[in-house]
Amino acid sequence: MVIDRRKVLLYASAAALRFLLFSAFPRLPDLLTGRAEISTPVTSFKRLQEGLFLYTHNVSPYDGGVFYQAPLLLPLFALIPPFIFPLATAVLYILTDLLCSESITQIAESGVARSSRLFSSPRKDNHWDSLAVGAAFLFNPFTIATCLARPTSVFSNCAILYAIACAVDRKPSKSMLALALAAYLSLYPALLLPPLILLCHDQIVGKGGSKPELPRLSFELSSIFCGSLAWFLAMSYMLTGQSWEFLRSTYGVHLLLPDLTPNVGLWWYFFIEMFDSFREFFLGVFWLHLMGYVGGLCFRLRTQPLFVLTTIIGIFAIFQPYPSIADASLYFALLPLYNHVFPLMRYTFFAMATILYATLLGPAFYYLWIYAGSGNANFFYAITLVWSLGLSIIVGECLFAVLRDEWEIERPEMKGKEVRRI
Repeated sequence: MVIDRRKVLLYASAAALRFLLFSAFPRLPDLLTGRAEISTPVTSFKRLQEGLFLYTHNVSPYDGGVFYQAPLLLPLFALIPPFIFPLATAVLYILTDLLCSESITQIAESGVARSSRLFSSPRKDNHWDSLAVGAAFLFNPFTIATCLARPTSVFSNCAILYAIACAVDRKPSKSMLALALAAYLSLYPALLLPPLILLCHDQIVGKGGSKPELPRLSFELSSIFCGSLAWFLAMSYMLTGQSWEFLRSTYGVHLLLPDLTPNVGLWWYFFIEMFDSFREFFLGVFWLHLMGYVGGLCFRLRTQPLFVLTTIIGIFAIFQPYPSIADASLYFALLPLYNHVFPLMRYTFFAMATILYATLLGPAFYYLWIYAGSGNANFFYAITLVWSLGLSIIVGECLFAVLRDEWEIERPEMKGKEVRRI
């Protein structure tokens, strides 16, 4: 077995940096855990600890109306002895980050982002090294802050990346199992099923040998996904004393939005101001808006299912009910796979300046509202709108760049010329 020294050095450096921050600044993890930009009601580590306390004292963790996370997380953390709980959780989250980076590296090494079964970019030779893509994830400040804050969204992100890596590596069954785990933990990753099936199909057919038809493979993989998800739910049913009450406290929170704790998303302020008589209607509208992108992107970008997955993940970071910077870091982790189309993007500076502006002023506006009392909810919501604007520009620009890349294959005489809307 050949050991890649560069990869070992990369992972060791990333782990050492996180260990240093955990040990040198012991109050920093607790500070970040309480930040609205990182922790949400459905991912907060503090709420996980409250649920764990109830669980270890033989009380239903869902009785208090505080714990909204998946039941199978409880026995995982309950196995950790209390006297090493901070150290063990730090190690667990660091290892999860390293596993995410390994999955991203595998995706980058496959080259599917540049050349797939149905499409090959004319710029495919202009790409980053796979370790550079992994390093961009590991040393992203958003990723590091998320690791220190220890939200459970880290596990969902890891499952999503592992599912994509398995699909690229022609392991569809493992891919469906990983996606089922992500959907079990966070619900919204279930929307990634259609493009992930397309990716699995393209990879299997591109390998040669047996060529399964897409409808048949879709049925088989959907069955594996549903069966795996049913197994996770059945285990949760047994764990919670043969009760289905956890469904309302986990997935019902995503669907019905009963907890309007401020976050970096667009839903909480809108539904605070919403009249109760219109609440159900707009909940349906918001969810239909989120789901509506899946079919259109799969149809229009059928030749590039990996980019469809990347774009939908970026849309999740903007429009899901309880987003955080962990979702943005997942999207930013996949963007370097498409650095070959970066020169085609038009408003990169404006988008990055907007993200930086929101990142720096977001905590300040939250402080003015919650602690100083010199502002109101509009202060924080305004900066979350700026944050969403920056992400929207990046998603839109990447979509434009990929479509322009496709178009130049069809119209090579237009390469390098300005596109104008008529």
